[in-house]
Amino acid sequence: MDIRYPQPLRAGDVIGVTSPSSGVGAKERGRLARSLEVLCERGFAVQVGDCMDGTTHVSAPVAQRAAELMRMLIDPRIRAIVPPWGGETAIDLLPHLDFDAISRAEPTWVVGYSDISTLLTPLTLLTGIATVHGSNLMDTPYYVPAPLLPWTDIVALTAGAAFRQSSPGVHRLHDWDDWEADPAVSRHAWNGDGIWTRLDAGTAAVDVSGRLIGGCIETLANVAGSRYGDTSRLRSGSDTGLIVYVEASGDDAATICRNLHGMRLAGFFEGAGAILVGRTGAPNSPTLSQAEAVLDALAVLGVPIIADVECGHVPPQLPIVNGAWGRLVVSDSEQYLEQALV
Repeated sequence: MDIRYPQPLRAGDVIGVTSPSSGVGAKERGRLARSLEVLCERGFAVQVGDCMDGTTHVSAPVAQRAAELMRMLIDPRIRAIVPPWGGETAIDLLPHLDFDAISRAEPTWVVGYSDISTLLTPLTLLTGIATVHGSNLMDTPYYVPAPLLPWTDIVALTAGAAFRQSSPGVHRLHDWDDWEADPAVSRHAWNGDGIWTRLDAGTAAVDVSGRLIGGCIETLANVAGSRYGDTSRLRSGSDTGLIVYVEASGDDAATICRNLHGMRLAGFFEGAGAILVGRTGAPNSPTLSQAEAVLDALAVLGVPIIADVECGHVPPQLPIVNGAWGRLVVSDSEQYLEQALV
């Protein structure tokens, strides 16, 4: 599959904000306003859609949410789309999206994670347009510790560019800011440390390359094996390998284990040369830890499994470009993920 990269985001470009899944409630409206201000302070224009209501689990009826997202995806004036956050049922949009029309339009960056990965991964697999699994809009005001990059830097890169990220060695687990009390908070209070860890039994240094694809386990488990989650599309032509990343949001280890087994049986990990597993605050089960759940389902693949990667719900976030060519290096002396927009 040939991957197409949207034009680099530049000062003055328009960023669309819509809620394809959950909207923003009254308590978080101050944080939303501050997040929009941050984009404006960085030189961008912002267009906020109508689908933003946060009184239920969805921001609007499915037809309205799909129409608004489609409008932003095919509008050449909108150069990026960043939802405020995820939610629960973005999956209901998939049959309502015109992927052929999206393919014909000028590519637009779409950025997010959590339930938004239910849209990011199918968008890349069905259209060949790169998407960014990274911070949501409401996370954008936070300072991003080096050597991670904020999503606004990544979508400013030109096609052909490459960038390298690795663990900053800090994270924040089970402790969230009160956005109602302080909507402008911009610094995480780190309460944990540690870098990437290796789960599989291999001991040799890892140096694996392949197309990057993945997302949230709880949501992608429901599309794996369907046309929306067919990762074989990335293994066509000269590209034969993948680096697959997954992360658990909040389900217990037994549920994650079942979901990963199902994704494997559906072929989601076929062709993976390595698997990245996001650091998680999701609970263990009485007889199964989150790490054991991953190994129970995926050790049979016989590939390196690297855990505690900053690609999930535990801040900070390491943005990953779906469709980009990745090189994963993990050894006793170094560990990094390099991504090339080729």
